[in-house]
Amino acid sequence: MPGRSSSNSGSTGFISFSGVESALSSLKNFQSCIDSGMDTVSSVAFDLVETQTEVSSEYSMDKAMVEFVITNRELNHYVMAVQSAINHVKEEQPDKIPDLKLLVEEKFLALQSKNSDADFQNNEKFVQFKQQLKELKKQWPRRKEAKQT
Repeated sequence: MPGRSSSNSGSTGFISFSGVESALSSLKNFQSCIDSGMDTVSSVAFDLVETQTEVSSEYSMDKAMVEFVITNRELNHYVMAVQSAINHVKEEQPDKIPDLKLLVEEKFLALQSKNSDADFQNNEKFVQFKQQLKELKKQWPRRKEAKQT
């Protein structure tokens, strides 16, 4: 068919996906920002426990960590949805290009509908944060007693 590209060069028909793929690459790079944010929240939360700052501050750090996990999950779902939509169009090579925005939204919503609290247990940084926080809390009453003697 004229105008159709049979290679996987990032274009199908008259559509080039190079711009979308570049944007996806940037989104994937944002993952390191999320990881840095989670590391910072962990550090601050641990400092709060060590200085025995009020519990509401620690609760805020826990909420912040949950927000990072949710953001991370949504980012991953969005990237997967876009990649899936691109692959669908490349493989199918339809005569009429579908509404890519709608296709991505459908795939994203399908992924989001599978969300559960178990996702938090699958996030390594979140699990590590909760374990370290628990261990620190166990140690601090002993450290406080040791300082007083």
